[in-house]
Amino acid sequence: MDVINLHSHNRKGQHKMKKYDYLVVGSGLYGAVFAREAKKAGKSVLVIDKRPNIAGNVYTEDMEKVHVHKYGAHIFHTNNKKVWNYITKFAEFNRFTNSPVANYKGELYSLPFNMYTFNKMWGVITPQEAADKIKQQKKEAGITEPKNLEEQAISLVGTDIYEKLIKGYTEKQWGRPCTELPSFIIKRLPVRLTFDNNYFNALYQGIPVGGYTKMVANMLGDVEIRLNTDYFENKEELDALAEKVIYTGPIDAYFDYKLGALEYRSVRFETEVLDQPNFQGNAAVNYTDVETPWTRIIEHKWFEFGKDEEGKDLPKTVISREYSSEWKLGDEPYYPVNDEKNGRLYEEYKKLAEKEENIIFGGRLGEYKYYDMDAVIAASLDMCEKEL
Repeated sequence: MDVINLHSHNRKGQHKMKKYDYLVVGSGLYGAVFAREAKKAGKSVLVIDKRPNIAGNVYTEDMEKVHVHKYGAHIFHTNNKKVWNYITKFAEFNRFTNSPVANYKGELYSLPFNMYTFNKMWGVITPQEAADKIKQQKKEAGITEPKNLEEQAISLVGTDIYEKLIKGYTEKQWGRPCTELPSFIIKRLPVRLTFDNNYFNALYQGIPVGGYTKMVANMLGDVEIRLNTDYFENKEELDALAEKVIYTGPIDAYFDYKLGALEYRSVRFETEVLDQPNFQGNAAVNYTDVETPWTRIIEHKWFEFGKDEEGKDLPKTVISREYSSEWKLGDEPYYPVNDEKNGRLYEEYKKLAEKEENIIFGGRLGEYKYYDMDAVIAASLDMCEKEL
């Protein structure tokens, strides 16, 4: 029998070999990819998460056999072949592409702005007619130097599209009038003079069959995981378990907000099960008038074409009304606010992070970065190459 001597004495006193090579804080995509690769490289890994479930914000919860996107709609899309080849090892992806519908006071429009949209809006038939109409509306508005978001949007797409499809939605999202929002928020508004309503231009797109939670579980495999475990409540004890920490929580929380809190945009969801097979006939419907309090309704079953895992039609449906909400400390952080003030504060925290030993800060919250899923997987794989 091998006896492992855990205590080796040196002049500085006792050095105890630690139980794990890596402690991964957070089981979202960044943490799960790292844990998978570290285990594969022969390292010992412990993953902890303060939630009762794995998968971070891509977590899908089964309700009435529907995979419900608990923290908002996640549609996988990438042009990165390396990432696509990696992620498809852990799940088969269906052919879902995002084609949202806009509901403006009962009028339905196709998004993103394309020939279906322009035909419905103005009755135009050809791309030339649509281009002429937009040009005419821009000219009539006579805006040369946009001073705010409203003027910027009108200068890009004209008044009709702005009034019906941009104004109300944007005001609900930001919680203030478009005339008070800076013009740089909308740098460009893609106008498609084709009948193409596939929201993303990405080469590879889809939703993992069986839901994202199953995909992340496949990724983690037999890695040891402790759920309902708050890193900060047991920090000393947890740090003592591992040689190095991969931290994917909020960077400001790690330093106890000592330089101030970074800001986020938040969303909240009201989810309900409906005893009917089809509520809106599409995964996402945006409500673009300002009077409807929610920004959009997600009907989750349409991410998987209304079928269960056996390919049978689902008799019930689950919808989530999505609301924008002002974020305050303690709320779920969703989107980093990419403005100068928060950017500067993050840079200060980053300097503190660089001085810390045996810890890597990664992911959307650890790097205060708006990451698409493919980009966070790529960032984690890059870090694995450096680290492992």
